[in-house]
Amino acid sequence: MGILAVRADERVKDVRFTEETISVDLMDGRTITVPLVWYPRLLNATLEQRLKWETCGGGFGIHWEEIDEDLSTEGMLRGAPAPRTKVVS
Repeated sequence: MGILAVRADERVKDVRFTEETISVDLMDGRTITVPLVWYPRLLNATLEQRLKWETCGGGFGIHWEEIDEDLSTEGMLRGAPAPRTKVVS
């Protein structure tokens, strides 16, 4: 009975930015930090646009209405960059 069971809680608690990274604090105390270059829409957005995020997907996702971007904590934990879009010439 002396063992405390700690459960992973990958819901979003907070989102922060530097010039080069996005950091997502999770409810269980972990922080995921990934390069902004992985997410071109966020990289090209203004700081004001980046700060207009809201949780979605029951708290497991982050949504930016103005720039039409959605990230999941699962994808960030997996280290999955945004899919590359093909450039049509």
